[in-house]
Amino acid sequence: MLLTNAVLRRRMASADLEDMCFHLNNKISTIKKTLQLRNIGQNQSLTSVLSKITQEMPLLHSLLNKMELEVQRQEKLTESLKALQESVEKDLIQAQHMKENVPPHLPKKVKTSTMDLYMKPKEQAKDAVSQPVQKVLKEKKVIKEMALITVQEFESVPMYMKNRLTYDQINSILQDLNKAVVCKYKIMHQPLKSMNNNARKLYYRFQEEETKDTKDNFFVVDEDIKEFTQLKVDKRFHGILNILRHCQRIREVRGKGLVRYMLC
Repeated sequence: MLLTNAVLRRRMASADLEDMCFHLNNKISTIKKTLQLRNIGQNQSLTSVLSKITQEMPLLHSLLNKMELEVQRQEKLTESLKALQESVEKDLIQAQHMKENVPPHLPKKVKTSTMDLYMKPKEQAKDAVSQPVQKVLKEKKVIKEMALITVQEFESVPMYMKNRLTYDQINSILQDLNKAVVCKYKIMHQPLKSMNNNARKLYYRFQEEETKDTKDNFFVVDEDIKEFTQLKVDKRFHGILNILRHCQRIREVRGKGLVRYMLC
């Protein structure tokens, strides 16, 4: 045991001695380099070299500063490019989601016939002029319809109004209301002589429901919705009407004991 402790002490002493030698050698090496540099400064043949080095040092310092600034600029550019990449990837994901979840009730692209593609402008104009004047007059009686609610509008609706209603449900009701409006005003635009008894009764009811506030406007009432659609005029339906009012698709006009849902 005594021998082991003695060996450990000798090894520790040896390690300390090596460290001290290494430190002294470093000091001696530094002193030698300093003396060599001083001797070089006193050597006339190397004076011009030292002078050039002295002149080059500020230029080297300036170049290093420029390089540092360029490195900083490149780092900022890299950060901005990373942020742009993240933004593009996010937009790509959203675009892919929109592509895979296109609402089924969006207006579809109108198909153009092959004959229309090959018709010359003069021929198209001639064809349009040749149509009966009566048909052109009928086309002027356009029945107004509500535009579908956009995603941005849906997101702007307060949560207490939405309750559990979805974007598709609201637009589905909106399309049913448009259907009721179209059916009603197709009857309104028909000549009385061409109507059957049921259509004539509806026509007279529509006339009675008109007021000075509804003149030249399109509207429906609860009876029209029941007549022309399968919708239930219940609490859920009136909740959706609140959303349509919020999105400025309809407004209510009351009078003669009726609530008229007028298109904005």
